[in-house]
Amino acid sequence: MAVGKEILTKIRSVQNTQKITKAMQMVSTSKMRKTQERMRLARPYAEKVRLVMSHLAQTETDHGIKLLEPHREVRRAGFILVTTDKGLCGGLNANALKKFLAQVQEYKQQGIDVDVVCLGSKGAAACQSIGLNIIASVTNLGDTPKMELLLGPLTELFQRYEKHELDVIHMIYSGFVNTMRQEPRSEILLPIGQNAFAYDDANGESNYNWDYRYEPSPAKVLEYLVRRYLESVVYQALSDNMASEQAARMVAMKAATDNAGNAIKELRLVYNKSRQAAITTELSEIVAGAAAV
Repeated sequence: MAVGKEILTKIRSVQNTQKITKAMQMVSTSKMRKTQERMRLARPYAEKVRLVMSHLAQTETDHGIKLLEPHREVRRAGFILVTTDKGLCGGLNANALKKFLAQVQEYKQQGIDVDVVCLGSKGAAACQSIGLNIIASVTNLGDTPKMELLLGPLTELFQRYEKHELDVIHMIYSGFVNTMRQEPRSEILLPIGQNAFAYDDANGESNYNWDYRYEPSPAKVLEYLVRRYLESVVYQALSDNMASEQAARMVAMKAATDNAGNAIKELRLVYNKSRQAAITTELSEIVAGAAAV
């Protein structure tokens, strides 16, 4: 059994750790509310872009936009892997990486090469460790998603898709369901699915009885909106991932704080037992000495 001084040292160490985890829990709680609000504010913009784009795509069938053309055969696949820059957020990154590696393995078994764009240092480190081809990476994203950091890697991906150097582009991220639940999601960014062009008005009708006059031309506006739509989808995924990160870290730090409290209780119990045993031993020695006299 450890002596009392060693046990007290352990108790103080666990108490210091508990203070840190408690502070991190409070910080994550504050940040989580801000990231959730930012995530909700980003959705109306993406929805409006999608509605205008769907209208133009239905009225302008002969647009010649390469980003809207599906490729017949998948010879090379691209991935946008969204992870966090920091750890201590439970299994958030592990679950996203597990889903990502499963899809990469499927392509490898078919003889299809993979290129990856990593958003977040955890994903970049994992891809480097297994030797995947990383064409671009963005780290130190902070707590607020910044579109200017994403434009370079996304432009590179879009250009490769237009040149038929990539035939499909997936996006892996952690979707925010609620505070206690975050799930890894996989979406096909390119080619754009037909659900992106679905339009329903307030009456549930999808036929257009109106049109606008676009300058310089409907095709040019559509090409611009397609890029803005794709960028908004990635931005939304990054916002979801950041909200998931703060929620997962808050839950993980709360669990760590509770575990530290339980450890302190157990250590105090051991300390009290050892102290009581030492007192009992001393009393026994005193009684034995008195009896000998």
